[in-house]
Amino acid sequence: MKPLYLQIYESLKQDITSAKYKVGDQVPSEKELSMYFHVSSITVKKALEKLANEGFVYRKRGKGTFVSENATEAELVKQDLTRKKPLFGLVLTTFDESFGNDLIASLEEASQDTCFIILKRTLSIPNREDEVIRELLEYGIDGLIIVPAKAEHYSMEILKMVVNKFPLVLIDRSFKRLAATSVSTDNEQAAKMGMNHLFDLGHENIGVLIPKDNDTTAIYDRIKGIVEAFAEKEVIVNREYWCSDIKIPYLTHENAKKAIENIKNHIRENQEITALFALEYNIAMLAKTAAEQLNLKVPEDISILCFDSPPRNILGWNFTHIEQDEQAIGQLALNKLIEMQNGHTIIDDIRVPAMLVKGDSTIKNRRLVGNFER
Repeated sequence: MKPLYLQIYESLKQDITSAKYKVGDQVPSEKELSMYFHVSSITVKKALEKLANEGFVYRKRGKGTFVSENATEAELVKQDLTRKKPLFGLVLTTFDESFGNDLIASLEEASQDTCFIILKRTLSIPNREDEVIRELLEYGIDGLIIVPAKAEHYSMEILKMVVNKFPLVLIDRSFKRLAATSVSTDNEQAAKMGMNHLFDLGHENIGVLIPKDNDTTAIYDRIKGIVEAFAEKEVIVNREYWCSDIKIPYLTHENAKKAIENIKNHIRENQEITALFALEYNIAMLAKTAAEQLNLKVPEDISILCFDSPPRNILGWNFTHIEQDEQAIGQLALNKLIEMQNGHTIIDDIRVPAMLVKGDSTIKNRRLVGNFER
C-alpha cells in the first residue's frame, strides 16, 4: 500500500506525462485535489512538492501550480532522488530505562547510513495506534516498525498494511493467522530460564504476578514457559499462587496504591509463597513495596525475579531479572524492514535469546512460613 501522497503524486505525474496537462497548464488547486482524493491539504501539498522537486511542475505564489517546461527531463532527476535514504516509522507503546531506551538507541545507531526514523508512542491505546499509523502513512513513510497496542485483536490499519504488502515489522508481538514478519524475545525459553533459577535456589511455592491487560503474545509465551518449567521439574503448578489482577498501563499514584494492596492481599492469603516472578519490571517494583509494607525483607524473606530492569541504580541494588537483547532486536527489525523495502517479502518469525542477570533480589529459600505481620 503506497502512502496517500505518493498515490496523488503518481496520478498527477501520469496526467502530465500523458499530456492531459501540457507545458504551462495549471494543475488543480490544493483545495480541489483535497476534495477529489478525500485527503488533507498537507497530503496534497507533499505530493505537489515532490512533483516540483523532480521538475514536473513549478509554483507561483498566489496563482497556483503549473506544468514545467522541464517536465520531459524530470525522470532523470527522479532517478537521482530515489537514491536518498528511506524514511521509516517506529511506533512503540511506551519506553523507559527498563525496556525501550536501548531498542531506540540500537535503531538510531543502525540507521545512521541507511535511513531516517520517526518515533511515535501509542501508550497501548488502540485508537491512538490507528491515528499514528494513518498520520505516518500520510506523511510518506517507506516502512514501519511497531510494537502493537494489542496482540489478541490486530488493528485494521495493520491488516491493511499486511494485505497491501507494505513493509512492516512487528516487535514483541505476533498475530495468529496474519502473515507479518515479527522480531521478539524468545519469551517462552526466557521464562523457563527464570523459573529454573528459582528452582535451583530451592523455591517451589512461587507466585506469578501477571498484568491485568495480558492479551499480548509476550505474556502468553512467558506463562507457557513457566508452566513448561514446572512440568519439566515435575513440580505441581499451584495457580492459587498466581495473581493476574495487577493494572499497569497509565500507572497513576492511585492505581499504584491499589496494585500494591492487591499484591499485599495476595501474599497474606498465600503465606507459603517464598518467591515471586513478576512478568514485567513495574510489577516487580510494586511487589517489592508490597513486601516491605508487610515487613518482609527482599530477598531474605521473599525473593523477587522479573523481566527487564534499568541499569544498576546509584545505591548498587538491582533486581535479578531476564534481560532482553534490545540491541539485537532493533538491528534485526531494521534489517528485515530494509529487505522488504528492497522487494524481499519472505515472512519471518524471529526469536532472540534472552539472558538471566543475577542481582540482589533472589537467594536460596530459607524463609519460615508466616514470619511477617498480618
